Amino acid sequence: MKKNNLFLLIYFVLLFIYEEFIFHLFVFEKFTINFIYAILFSIPIGGLFYLLSNFLKGKWNRIPSYLFTILVIFLFIANFIYYKVYLSIISIYSLLNGNQVLGFMNHILMIAKNNWYVILFMILPLVFLIILDKTKKISYEKSDSVAKLIITIAIIIIQAFTLLSINIIKEEEIYSNKNLYSSIHSPLLTAEKFGLITMFRLDCQRSLFGFKEKEIEIEIPNTTTPSEEEPKEEEITYNELEIDWQQLIDNETNETIKSMHEYFSLQNPTNKNEYTAMFQGKNLIVFVAEAFSPMAINEELTPNLYKLYNEGFQFDNFYTPLFPVSTADGEYITDTSLIPKEGVWSIYRIKGNYMPYSYANVFEKLGYTSQAYHNNSYNYYNRDTYLETMGYDSYLACKNGLEKRINCKIWPQSDYEMVKTTIDDYINDDKFITYYMTVSGHLEYSKYDNMMASWNWDKVKDLNLSNAAKAYLATNIEFDKAIGELLKRLEESGKLDDTVIAISGDHYPYGLTLEQINELSPYPKDENFEMHHMSFLLWNSTMENPIKVEKYASSLDVLPTILNLFGIEYDSRLLIGSDIMSNSMPLVIYSNRSFITDNCRYNSLTKEIIPNGNTTCSKEEVNTINNIIYNKFKFSKLILENDYYRKLYQGLNWEIK
Repeated sequence: MKKNNLFLLIYFVLLFIYEEFIFHLFVFEKFTINFIYAILFSIPIGGLFYLLSNFLKGKWNRIPSYLFTILVIFLFIANFIYYKVYLSIISIYSLLNGNQVLGFMNHILMIAKNNWYVILFMILPLVFLIILDKTKKISYEKSDSVAKLIITIAIIIIQAFTLLSINIIKEEEIYSNKNLYSSIHSPLLTAEKFGLITMFRLDCQRSLFGFKEKEIEIEIPNTTTPSEEEPKEEEITYNELEIDWQQLIDNETNETIKSMHEYFSLQNPTNKNEYTAMFQGKNLIVFVAEAFSPMAINEELTPNLYKLYNEGFQFDNFYTPLFPVSTADGEYITDTSLIPKEGVWSIYRIKGNYMPYSYANVFEKLGYTSQAYHNNSYNYYNRDTYLETMGYDSYLACKNGLEKRINCKIWPQSDYEMVKTTIDDYINDDKFITYYMTVSGHLEYSKYDNMMASWNWDKVKDLNLSNAAKAYLATNIEFDKAIGELLKRLEESGKLDDTVIAISGDHYPYGLTLEQINELSPYPKDENFEMHHMSFLLWNSTMENPIKVEKYASSLDVLPTILNLFGIEYDSRLLIGSDIMSNSMPLVIYSNRSFITDNCRYNSLTKEIIPNGNTTCSKEEVNTINNIIYNKFKFSKLILENDYYRKLYQGLNWEIK
């Protein structure tokens, strides 16, 4: 093999090692012994890229060499920026459905500008290739067959050695190297252990051919011990339906569905409690509010949101962890009490499934009408097919009719205009469930790039805050005006006492930096956990006093909590979240499989166990909770993939609407 050809081979190998190093340095900000796998996997892929660039004649091989370099650099830069926005790794599905990214181009450019030095580091190999090319240090001549054979054998040997080392090293924990490589799909953990390129290869492989996730022993969460004031054990009743699980298991021939029956049959149902049926028979208006957080609640600037918090349920340890598809995943989690499937858009993949516990389907059986609204494009994230699957009687948004009522040409659109012009659609109905997905609180947080910030700028301009922090508050003033209009109209129509308002966010305001978030926060927040400390407002005018709830909970728990408060007959074992007011184990689950319980916080990337106050978790407890979380991810995915609720109802001969 000629010396200059060898330089090109070494270049491709070092290209991957270098990019993995820079990515780890600025994303994970640490190196563990597992980084050796990123290096080992880089050698074969570098050799393969060299071979692929060596099939043309002479200098024509320059073309694939440059194209491959640009492709690799683009993949690393794209994932770096994606992580800075979504705290995750971009999937092949999202990469091919680029409107999620293109919709936030201004923010992406801002992230790129703020991290220009990282991008420069990632581009350096291309500069180096140009220099090598110009100085003729590398050759594009075809290698002889013997050299290619030697390289191919080396690729096979190194790849085989790497895979063998992964498989022979035994680790007890669920997220071991072996499990992550072969039978668990967790992109961020996989990228941290094996490198971005290996994660991307595995994601492509699994997207094309599928794979079966690991079977582990089903762990049953412990529940808190009832206090002396609670009913005695024999008096406790549960949110569960009469399901003959054994008959379902015995009659099922599909092994996947059978395993799901077995899993759900072993779950503990949540107990009915003093708040069960507290709101029975009332109307319900649900808001999934764009980037809504406690920072948006201010006595002077947002008095209506302040009123709802101070007079309603006060969930002071509520979290809304960000998942990879941002708003779409946040909406899906809140509406379904399921964890999104990694690597796809669950909000679209759920199309046509039967969802018996969606708000629309639950309340329709009780004689309620159901309406859904959104003040941005009706089909963004395929939301139109999602809401149809969720069973709403009607859905109105920009480009399918709402543009006749509000100004849909501005960005973002007004929550106040949306609510004001849609109240008459349902307020005179005897019973109604109304669903709003808002947009006024959307980034960019700038007076000049955000119409809502511009409209309300006079109310925040004199605050001692950065312009971005001011703009965030200004956008939420528009949302507060929407809530004020709603309260006024409900009172005028005599429906205020008979209507419950529920508000939660889709994700934290990632259009703000951590420094800007801490300007607005009453305490310093960190990127791993507290940045996702959000709000869940639940209010009705008949509540005599606010109800403070200090239990740790998340957006997964919104649906079952509301179902219990309305006295809905449902089976709590079939939802992944749980009623916050029950004695279920407090658990907040993050997309990277970190978690918070009442005893500790666990960072899955660093494996750090952080005490909660004076309590902490043992390694055994962490392993148990990791297993619980693994199964929650797994069976959420299986519910989505297999239209499980439909199969369950069919197996029980229950009516499906």
